[in-house]
Amino acid sequence: MSQNPASPPMDQELRQLIDRGRSAFEQRNYAEALATFREILRDHPDFADIRHMAGLCLGFLGQSEAALKEFDQAIALNQGYVEAHLNRAIILNELGRFEEARVSFEAAGRLGADVDGPFPPLISARLANAHAGLGDLYLEAGAPTAAAEQYRTALVMRPLFHDIRNKLAQAYMQLGELESAARELEAALDGNGRFLAARLNLGLVYFRLGRVSEARHHWEICREQQPGNPQVRAYLAMVEGPELKPSE
Repeated sequence: MSQNPASPPMDQELRQLIDRGRSAFEQRNYAEALATFREILRDHPDFADIRHMAGLCLGFLGQSEAALKEFDQAIALNQGYVEAHLNRAIILNELGRFEEARVSFEAAGRLGADVDGPFPPLISARLANAHAGLGDLYLEAGAPTAAAEQYRTALVMRPLFHDIRNKLAQAYMQLGELESAARELEAALDGNGRFLAARLNLGLVYFRLGRVSEARHHWEICREQQPGNPQVRAYLAMVEGPELKPSE
């Protein structure tokens, strides 16, 4: 019996939600944008960019403490997220929490200084996200080779964007390049050990490679993080009990 699940590309409904939220944000309809971003985050809590956008909406709506929580979540997912550090610092400064703001400004400056390249840090971050967005479209269109090229370009500019590294791994998985996918996911988890989506995918890669006990180990860590996550339960159901092989 074949048991070879694969991570699907971003579906059309999700892409439409993201586009709708960004459009509402660009039109300064922050309440509508926030509602859309929260809808996305209910099913995809590990989207650092959407966390950051939700934080911006909350900041513009005067909900500073809630904005900080979203920026903190974005940074937890992507510690090299310069824009999130900067916007966090701005909110803290407005709240009069000047020492915390100084630390965030310094973190943004330090991260920016660590990036080599022809572009200023904020521009390189925007370019990285633009390449990642194009990669998403290629993946949705069933073109993982082109998607991987875009994700690799994004990571040259911002190597600490672990959410993009996870997307690159998904492209490699679709191409059947499982060892390459594992390397990217291991690197993402080295940068952020609580990145649930990357750990789920690493378990899936190990499962497809026949390394079932390692897959179970990673999915058990995921269960400790989010006991009620249905995807975690589904994956563990494949390996709990007698030792299974990816194809029987």
